[in-house]
Amino acid sequence: MSKTEKFVIVGGGLAGATAAKTLREEGFEGRIQLVGTERHRPYIRPPLSKDFLAGSATRESADVESSGWYRDHDVDLTLSTEAVTLDPSAHRLELDGQGWVDYDALLLATGSTPRKLDIPGADLPGVHYLRTVDQAETLRTLLADGGKRLVLVGSGWIGMEVASVARTLGNDVTILERDPIPLANALGDELGQMFADLHAEHGVSLRPSVRVAEIAGENGYVTGVRLDDGQTVPADLVLVGVGVVPNVGLAQAAGLAVDNGVLVDASLRTSDPDIYAAGDIANALHPLVDLRLRSEHWANALHSGAAAARSMLGQPVSFDDVPYFYTDQFDLGMEYSGFGPLTRGATVVYRGNRPGREFVCFWVSGDRVVAGMNVNVWDVNEAVQGIIRRGNAVDAARLSDESVPLEEL
Repeated sequence: MSKTEKFVIVGGGLAGATAAKTLREEGFEGRIQLVGTERHRPYIRPPLSKDFLAGSATRESADVESSGWYRDHDVDLTLSTEAVTLDPSAHRLELDGQGWVDYDALLLATGSTPRKLDIPGADLPGVHYLRTVDQAETLRTLLADGGKRLVLVGSGWIGMEVASVARTLGNDVTILERDPIPLANALGDELGQMFADLHAEHGVSLRPSVRVAEIAGENGYVTGVRLDDGQTVPADLVLVGVGVVPNVGLAQAAGLAVDNGVLVDASLRTSDPDIYAAGDIANALHPLVDLRLRSEHWANALHSGAAAARSMLGQPVSFDDVPYFYTDQFDLGMEYSGFGPLTRGATVVYRGNRPGREFVCFWVSGDRVVAGMNVNVWDVNEAVQGIIRRGNAVDAARLSDESVPLEEL
């Protein structure tokens, strides 16, 4: 690669920062410009709903790299800046207030934006979202001393993690969920109910099968959440966690192929040969299962950013990582690996102490494991991923037998 080449990375999160780091590690000596909309240098997001929110981790501990790393590795870190126009034919990108920059290869890692509530009162002070470190710092300050009435709209992973932290800090917590069981879309009813029971045991009030009609307020500040049956749940603050939307506007306006994210092949190349995509926005063709997958989790940002960088350098890349995420809620820690779309209708096989919440479980479709989850059982995730990756026919009795090593399945 020529020292005169310039690679531009749009997106100042984990995927973008990992791509920049990988480019240097792989010997790229050209120019790198990393463009981010936030004022902060790239950081990882999982702590925002876990230990940072709880007050047990510092702001700096979430940084991908120190400020000195970008200087020492000659990465032009352009913060508080939005990329407004992409012109693939001219190989140039317009930055708000800074004009046009040229590129030889471009990586889009623009992440996601929280889905907003479209109901009366949704913009009242006291209604919060959690995506950025600034938002996490605000929530951390509000919840730190306890005694607040927090209402969560939505019971996804972020909402359930925030509920756990807030309740542990001594706040009253209510979760409003439109479905009968939280997390059922990801885990199924049985395992979703395990999380519901966990939260109920710790004093969280779960209100399933409800519809939110309005955010109520007095004197310009939130006072509660009104349901469509007329009931109002009192609140000092409200956190909305109803999913995210991939930030594909720049790619779409530039004419790149977009469908539930930016479409990329297994090398993370878009429909334009000099533009790549990674992280939340990349809807990638997965070579192991021949399905398009888009993942919004930390591990995908980390590994796809590195894979995209290698692809930009012309290295042969087939991004085939098994999707992975984890959560910590109260005294339950969990790791999940696998292909969510393939778990629909699958049989769940358990190994270990299920009533005591110390077990490993597997989603078996046909006679193959397509996903696995370890709950309060550690150092087994690599073996679980190996079973999924090998795709061997498995016997359910052996799968549930703790005397059979996972590596032999």
